[in-house]
Amino acid sequence: MSGWITTFITEYGYWAVAGLMFIENVFPPIPSEIVMPLAGYSASVGDKSLFLMIVAGAVGAIAGAILWYWIGIKIGTAGLRHFAARHGRWLTLTPEDVDRADAWFDAHGHKAVLVGRLIPGVRTLISVPAGLSEMTLRRFLIYTSIGTVIWTAFLAVAGWYLGQHYEVVGRYTGPVSNLVVAVLVLWYLWRVATYPTRGE
Repeated sequence: MSGWITTFITEYGYWAVAGLMFIENVFPPIPSEIVMPLAGYSASVGDKSLFLMIVAGAVGAIAGAILWYWIGIKIGTAGLRHFAARHGRWLTLTPEDVDRADAWFDAHGHKAVLVGRLIPGVRTLISVPAGLSEMTLRRFLIYTSIGTVIWTAFLAVAGWYLGQHYEVVGRYTGPVSNLVVAVLVLWYLWRVATYPTRGE
């Protein structure tokens, strides 16, 4: 996979990095653990600025996060409560669960967004509850931007220093991402299986 990404970044530079990071945040077939280390490596051997590579990656990722935030806004807590009342088993939520989650996110959502943007497998998902809970766009942008810049900078700087061995970053972060996704899937299946015991 990294071959064509390298060519794409070499040819289109910052625009390629921003576009790939946007796609990664909307529907992640191309993990940031590949894109940003490659961006850092490309900056180290070419005429691109590492700083601007980080900026481009962060801007693309934040744009993707805003899209999911907007989707959450459009659904809204009321819409989610209605869906939970009809299809709660598959959503693994009752309307009361939605209210409790909304109250929790109102109190702690800024921390969840900041930390969530640093966790592979959660980075994209965390934008939806932020929108559902109607976190202000300004507040969302502040915390998602901080987390995103930290993440993209870490990956790009790692790629810069590792040089041709930039793939080592993905070798370590990839399994973490897979583990997080596996845990989320198992957690979801467990909630579906035990849903009737909690009532609807």
